[in-house]
Amino acid sequence: MSPSEVHAAVKRAQASRLLHGSELGERPNYGAIEEFLIHGLKYAFPVERGELTRGVPTSYAAEPLRQLIAPGDEPIPVWPYAAGSQRGIAFEPLYKQAPKAALRDPVLYELLALADALRDGRGRERKLAEKLIVGRLRPAVHA
Repeated sequence: MSPSEVHAAVKRAQASRLLHGSELGERPNYGAIEEFLIHGLKYAFPVERGELTRGVPTSYAAEPLRQLIAPGDEPIPVWPYAAGSQRGIAFEPLYKQAPKAALRDPVLYELLALADALRDGRGRERKLAEKLIVGRLRPAVHA
């Protein structure tokens, strides 16, 4: 991301109270972030699906949900990416460079895949993703 994109994102996070104000050191507001991820992400960032393509697995087809949910006969969701390792139905990522960044950072990859399960998953996928994301956010509150 460019510095201007990061700056704009921080300003939006402050305006929406996802970051505490300067009196609290601009720290993340974990309660608000959790609420937004679970209840608002799918509305703010609706999923756009496309054609069968090569890409990077996401949602239930990526870790950590891949261990918990067996894929059916349908093609898996993938972020379109020429260097991707799998074929599936195109699933537009939250940010165009997400596949490239995710392949370099396994923790980011898991968080983005969980976010995609919240955006477009079936009931069981959403509940599992919610539990896993909340489990990762809540320890940060006590750090």
